[in-house]
Amino acid sequence: MRAGPPATLGEREDGRIEGHEQSEGRERPIDRPERATAAYPMTETADTQPGWFSSEELESVRGRMPVLYVQAVPVRVDESGAVTHVGLLMRAGSDGSFNRSVVSGRVLYHERVRDALLRHLEKDLGPVALPRIPSSPQPFTVAEYFPTPGITPFHDTRQHAVAMAYIVPVSGDCQPRQDALDLVWFTPDEATGPEVREEMQGGQGVLVRQALAFVGHAP
Repeated sequence: MRAGPPATLGEREDGRIEGHEQSEGRERPIDRPERATAAYPMTETADTQPGWFSSEELESVRGRMPVLYVQAVPVRVDESGAVTHVGLLMRAGSDGSFNRSVVSGRVLYHERVRDALLRHLEKDLGPVALPRIPSSPQPFTVAEYFPTPGITPFHDTRQHAVAMAYIVPVSGDCQPRQDALDLVWFTPDEATGPEVREEMQGGQGVLVRQALAFVGHAP
């Protein structure tokens, strides 16, 4: 299955976001690209909680400041704690394309990062996924998504987003919900292979490789 145009932080029809990648570069003025070349790796789903923006307010915020996200790479581990599989979601793009992604979403006003992780994991994987998140989770990397390609490996045409990325072991039954169509468990070698990389947008393939390198799987 081939991926459509590159996407970044996940965003859904109500104006939410998710996705990204990283590289070195000097600071420079950023011109927001035209909407025609859409790349939306970060997912966006409606929240029933207060503390979020309308679509118009969010568009204004995105043009003025970075937006904070969390991203989670779901994994299965064996009895020794070694990662055996990586879970990747399948999402449908607005252009009819299909792309694989990690769990991602924005942090709400007055919401702890751990609570945001739990909320987005339940949103995408269902209520019985049983994610194991420590009381003080530590990200394996911070991904910076820019609307201009090439500044980092992570790209989102809609916005400048900063995402704290976590590896999250899950032991329960995952039932994809919201805009996630499916969840497939890949071995580390499969998750970093060229076929899966082609199905990931906005630098999320880089994010998965960084996650696996963090736990000792060489790319």
